[in-house]
Amino acid sequence: MFYTSASITAVLIAVIVDVFLLRTRLLASKLFWATWVIVLFFQFIVNGVLTGLGVVQYDPGVIVGVRLFYAPIEDIGFGFALITLTLCGWVRLGHRAERRAAD
Repeated sequence: MFYTSASITAVLIAVIVDVFLLRTRLLASKLFWATWVIVLFFQFIVNGVLTGLGVVQYDPGVIVGVRLFYAPIEDIGFGFALITLTLCGWVRLGHRAERRAAD
């Protein structure tokens, strides 16, 4: 279940980056979770189309087998990690720019 392990690892890395490394505290904000619901909605649409039409296929031996709207649950983890890490970087770079402007 390589795909499952990789998805879990990606989620853990995103949480560690947010909470301990960059300390952006995005995961503690209601705005992040409200935004995540919107992103997840569109992820379901795109993933549903791609997997539902057979454009993307998954080897049953590398996933758990739980699907949400045609999407393997692992894809939800990868999407979460991608969005979280991107936003953490964005917030961190924004804080640096604010500090430079204040100097």
